[in-house]
Amino acid sequence: MTDGDHRRRLLAEAALVGIAAVWGLTFVMVQDAIELLPTMAFLGYRFAMAALLVALVFRRRLLALSPAGWRAGLVMGALLTAGYILQTLGLEQTSASNAGFITGLFVVFTPVLGAVLLRDRVPRVGWIAAGVSAIGLLLLSGSGGELNLRGDGLVLLCAVAFAGHILATARGVRGHDAGALLAVQLGVCALVCLAAGAALGDLEAPEGSTVWSALLVTALVASALGFFVQTSAQRHAPPARTALILASEPAFAGLFGWLLADERLSAVSLAGAGLILAAIVAVEVVPRLRPPRPLPEG
Repeated sequence: MTDGDHRRRLLAEAALVGIAAVWGLTFVMVQDAIELLPTMAFLGYRFAMAALLVALVFRRRLLALSPAGWRAGLVMGALLTAGYILQTLGLEQTSASNAGFITGLFVVFTPVLGAVLLRDRVPRVGWIAAGVSAIGLLLLSGSGGELNLRGDGLVLLCAVAFAGHILATARGVRGHDAGALLAVQLGVCALVCLAAGAALGDLEAPEGSTVWSALLVTALVASALGFFVQTSAQRHAPPARTALILASEPAFAGLFGWLLADERLSAVSLAGAGLILAAIVAVEVVPRLRPPRPLPEG
């Protein structure tokens, strides 16, 4: 590896760490914003801004997308929309720290879901990681008691939706342009959320620095720029190292929850978070288990 290649790799890895940190930060920012703006309105505005930017950047590729590509993008968009809606609704009921750790379980769910739906082979480590993460989830969400279905349960379903989205995206990008597919997905998210917000009468105008800062960060940085940085960085950073860096997102969510929202995890909850992180890292460092990463989860 030349000095130039080494520098590019270091810059790529630093960019990935920065994006993982931004994705972790958005859990706290979104939680604060949806206290002031209805959930569907926030999601609709967020994805409308991101979709418009991505569509402008990839407009030629979007216009050239085939009917099959549009169908693939619509399926991927439906799963992505479900994931973000479930995650944001869950944030109304649970902490940013819990949401971050539980969302990270999509890494574990992806190979398991692939085995169930696509008959992919999952080595023993994958099933062990799933079991460990389930124990961690119980400890994190209920200190060993009943799962909080109104908060943590919604975020758990979000992780399942993101896992399905990753599997659908892995198939979609085989024959279609990733930038065009991204524009379609974000457009689906925007249209569904705006329509739902309109039906509920929740399309209020965003007001205040808390809401606008959350919208700008999640739309322009976490969504549009985040996807671009991840794709570009993976040209220089090895896949295994890339995946491991992105798996730090739940830890960043917990860190920012502690720094900005004064969230405190009990010893039992910390043990649960540790088990979840261990399961995520175990899946990421085993090459046969590592899922494709065309899109982030933040």
